[in-house]
Amino acid sequence: MIDNFIILPVLVHMLTAIITVFFWQKVGIQRIISVLGNSVGLILAWKLFLKTWDTGILTMQAGGWSAPFGITFVSDTFSSVLVLLTGITALCVSLFSTVAVSTQRIKYGYFSIFHFLIMGLNGAFLTGDIFNLYVWFEIVIISSFVLMTLGGRKPQMEGAIKYVAMNMLASTIFLTAIGILYGMTGSLNMADLAGKVAQIENRGLVNVTALLFFVGFGIKSAVFPLYFWLPSSYHTPPSSIAALFGGLLTKVGIYAMFRIFTLIFVPDDFMMNLFVIVAIMTLVTGALGAISKNSMRRMFSYLIVCHIGYFIVGLGLFTEIAIAGAIFYLIHDIIIKTNLFLMSGIIYKARGSTDLRRLGGFYKDYPKLSILFAIILFSLVGIPPLSGFWPKINLFQAALTAKSITLILALIFASFVTLFLIAKIWIEVFWKDLPKGDSEKGDELKSLPKEKKFVLILPVVILAIVSLTIGFGAEYVMQIAQKIASEMIDTRPYINAVLGHLPLK
Repeated sequence: MIDNFIILPVLVHMLTAIITVFFWQKVGIQRIISVLGNSVGLILAWKLFLKTWDTGILTMQAGGWSAPFGITFVSDTFSSVLVLLTGITALCVSLFSTVAVSTQRIKYGYFSIFHFLIMGLNGAFLTGDIFNLYVWFEIVIISSFVLMTLGGRKPQMEGAIKYVAMNMLASTIFLTAIGILYGMTGSLNMADLAGKVAQIENRGLVNVTALLFFVGFGIKSAVFPLYFWLPSSYHTPPSSIAALFGGLLTKVGIYAMFRIFTLIFVPDDFMMNLFVIVAIMTLVTGALGAISKNSMRRMFSYLIVCHIGYFIVGLGLFTEIAIAGAIFYLIHDIIIKTNLFLMSGIIYKARGSTDLRRLGGFYKDYPKLSILFAIILFSLVGIPPLSGFWPKINLFQAALTAKSITLILALIFASFVTLFLIAKIWIEVFWKDLPKGDSEKGDELKSLPKEKKFVLILPVVILAIVSLTIGFGAEYVMQIAQKIASEMIDTRPYINAVLGHLPLK
């Protein structure tokens, strides 16, 4: 079904970014415009999801050029869910930023770049053209690099250089793969490529191209052994930026991987085995990296890497139940990882540090906040019936069906390490007494006016409620995940919606 409504979640953030430029020095107005823009963006994202769910896959042909010759935008269940999650995350981070981000950073264009980043993410989720996917990736990289370097502190610059260097390498590999793919097929439309790639006789060249895409997306997604840039960079920017990065940026690489390897390069036995090996190593090495850290932000960065392994498991097993579990975990992970970094930002405001050795006494000083944070931490580890528990059932069931003992052990190891780390954080931050030298420091959180404190905590509450809704409404979320998985296994409806017919074979 052709519907120009698809482009609105992209346009609203572009317009918001442009409008904030005209109020460069008026910080208060920028804050209001950003929150309003994100509110409108969330409403549009919700309407797009409902429309897609009710009527099926929506398409838009830019400039009236029919596929596969023009640029196509597509909203299926997967892309519309990710646009909706991006809308929720963006609004919460925007609210948090109105208090947490300094006036100086806002004057240097924080909110403008923020909205360009969200525009790029929505564009990447909705595009049906593989070169356009590259273009949206570049918008995301440029915007995120600027956000990461705002403030110009030495750790930020060091982290940003690692971040941009690895992502530019990933983009180069991605672009090379696109060039080879275009040379083989003469097409850039992903639905059209699904049919044309299947007809190519030189399967060796097809497999090499698929590997190039995997490496390119693997760097962006931070899979083993390409993840080392993430823990070195995600802990350096302010909490609001780190929350946006931790919740969304690696997920755009995961989205692209799922889209490409279910639509264009359907994995053979070699690719599936490769995915499983990478998933196991990502789970294990990410968990081992997190154990050795005392900084909460660094620990959370390694947990991002570790939990990326859950998504790759879905691709490696490539069954409907495994993909549904990976998608459910993706929905949970975007919300919970965003909230973890927002939580660490509030703790930093209260204690002036995120080093576990310098923290303590938080439950004594902030009992209500501590209970809120407990919900976030327990959701992360997957204590039943919270949101992190349900997708693991699917993943364990799929691994048992595949009789992959090593994979099952890796899943168990990652889960137990996450539980251990959450217990460690709870003991070090909330239960133990604050060390004497650090207890003499001022508490910036207590000194905030009530209205600012409310705005700072509100996004964390909203995301915690969303996380609880995912957990207690797991039946409905699983229906969405299963629908996405079935659309990935049977891509004919997607192809037919874009091209108006199935590809010739």
